[in-house]
Amino acid sequence: MSKYLLIMRGTDESNAAMMADIDEMMATTRLFIEDAVKAGVLLAAEGLDDPGQGVVVDFSGETPVVTDGPYGETKELFGGFFMLDVASKQEAIEWAKRVPVARGSKIEVRRVPGDDEVPQTND
Repeated sequence: MSKYLLIMRGTDESNAAMMADIDEMMATTRLFIEDAVKAGVLLAAEGLDDPGQGVVVDFSGETPVVTDGPYGETKELFGGFFMLDVASKQEAIEWAKRVPVARGSKIEVRRVPGDDEVPQTND
């Protein structure tokens, strides 16, 4: 089994569409979560707060600079994630296809490397 992160990426338009019918979206999302729990693959699921409530810590210069809001010039924003433990990348993709999102959204599928794949320098 491998862990995969399904990252929900939306645009201003797709986020607005989801919010327009938030009750139906939440009900559909609950059903997706229930299915993933029943299948024994869901490790975690969280939504993120409005991007305008966040900050960006930029390490481009000598000292970190903190600015309000999301990244500048962005077209897509992370809206939340599902962490799955599945047998393959293809299985993760199949689950990603089932995530309830508004038209224009995307789901990024990323494998989480295991501890044995990350260089260990601390005993």
